[in-house]
Amino acid sequence: MKLFIYLVCLSLLLPTMVYAENKSQHAEHKITSGVEALSSDLRDLLSREMRALESGMMSIIPAFHAGEWDKIAATAGKMKNSYVLKQKLSESQARELHTLLPPSFIEKDRQFHYLAGMLEHAAKNRKAELINFYFSEMNRSCPACHTLFATHKFPALLPAKADEQHSQH
Repeated sequence: MKLFIYLVCLSLLLPTMVYAENKSQHAEHKITSGVEALSSDLRDLLSREMRALESGMMSIIPAFHAGEWDKIAATAGKMKNSYVLKQKLSESQARELHTLLPPSFIEKDRQFHYLAGMLEHAAKNRKAELINFYFSEMNRSCPACHTLFATHKFPALLPAKADEQHSQH
């Protein structure tokens, strides 16, 4: 009887031990994809664009407060046209971007540049409420995209684990 109980316990524990071992091996050999998998040249290009977009976003705030609609329109126009996927890339770089970046990344990037175009249009028409709306939408889209695709660069955007969420309340 003891042998039977021992075998039952072993049959229940063995799958758990194998799962834990496979999970730790998988974590050690994690395959990188998306932005992290890009070549250093393309990551640098993307980083330069992100820094330029951040600079543009930061310059809009004082321009909005001062009613400098033309300045906002010019900045938004530059942001709209800085689209990394429209820049002159070699054929292999373009292929790399479309192979390694998920379609959802490309869609979020397109949406951001669309919003920049709408901000440009609102600023040219001196529509403060629309400028505020489109700027807010652009601002909201940054951490939303970074949460999905750049937590390696912005670890504070990683979702909290369930244990941590409960202990914070």
